[in-house]
Amino acid sequence: MPGQANKAFDDQTLQVELCVGAMTEMVGRPDYPCLGARSVFRRDRATVRVYDELDAPATAQLLLQDLCEFASAVDLDEGFASFVAIFRGPRIVDERHFERLLWSQLRQLHAADDAPWSDEVSPDPDDEHFALSVAGNAYFVVGLHPMASRDARRAASPTLVFNLHEQFVALRASGHFPRMRDRIRDRDEQLQGSINPMVADQGEVSQARQYSGREVGPGWRAPFGAEHDP
Repeated sequence: MPGQANKAFDDQTLQVELCVGAMTEMVGRPDYPCLGARSVFRRDRATVRVYDELDAPATAQLLLQDLCEFASAVDLDEGFASFVAIFRGPRIVDERHFERLLWSQLRQLHAADDAPWSDEVSPDPDDEHFALSVAGNAYFVVGLHPMASRDARRAASPTLVFNLHEQFVALRASGHFPRMRDRIRDRDEQLQGSINPMVADQGEVSQARQYSGREVGPGWRAPFGAEHDP
């Protein structure tokens, strides 16, 4: 019935607004350490989409389509931009649970993607030059969720933030990267009381170790392969 359909639409719209509002409030806190994220939201450079569940069967195709649209529309000359995927569920039990869901979702996203891997980065998650490739565009992925041990990663809902690798290349070329990196790390230490043990610069170790936000040991390997299934 039309009335029921309208109510369902209104409820869904409200849920989206609540998810977006919670994320905006989180990064807008004066003590939030990631200056890049604060700038992206303050300058309305965040493209936010809300999905039903992280690692749900239908999510990969929707996420792939939205990332394709984001990459084709974003103008990096206007500054940093991020694609923020917020998920209504499931309820995250702990950091290992979120990590499993994150990598399963990225595997499904890759399986749905028929574009070649970006030649800017390595497809090997053990390689220090690894970055996720979606539709031929390289991304650094930041996972956030309610059970994160680091304050800066503790979001109200499971969330994946996709930052274009090209942005970091440009920031390094400009010479501004070291100062911004050091300011973010100082702010994170002030907020948390300790330095994030997982932070590393591109080219030192694989960035895959940072995606979920969980502290992992030297023997950890990302449960991901870039080869398409036959």
